[in-house]
Amino acid sequence: MTYRAETLYEAVGGYEALQRLCTTFYDNVLADPLLAPVFADFSRTHVEHVAVWLAEVFGGPAQFTAALGGHQALLHRHTGLSITEEQRLRWMELMTAAVERELPGDSLLHRKFLEYFDWGTQIARDVSNIPVGEDLGDPGPTPRWGWDGLA
Repeated sequence: MTYRAETLYEAVGGYEALQRLCTTFYDNVLADPLLAPVFADFSRTHVEHVAVWLAEVFGGPAQFTAALGGHQALLHRHTGLSITEEQRLRWMELMTAAVERELPGDSLLHRKFLEYFDWGTQIARDVSNIPVGEDLGDPGPTPRWGWDGLA
């Protein structure tokens, strides 16, 4: 019988692995002519915040909710960005390359991560077309993503 980690967070190797993934990904995003304009106000703390978000989403500590404002704050950070479908698809291409490079060589783990990113980038694209400051309503708690998708 093969052991399968209980959470994607555990399977990937925890926060340090997510931080490496985010660093590799954002280094490529900032060099990409299509995506760099979306990140015009980028700061290196963004990498850390995304790693903390992913840790929570994939079953690790709930630090994004506790310290960075949770799901509502994340959605608000995407308002007004006007992300296009072309930019979303390029984001997915760069994240796929980062996942393949930085995460353990487990095809199921890769697929689960990329399913989450596909789902999440569609939400980010949709929210990005809402004007900054507009009431988004209550999006609920930070989503959790596991071996069976959205929990």
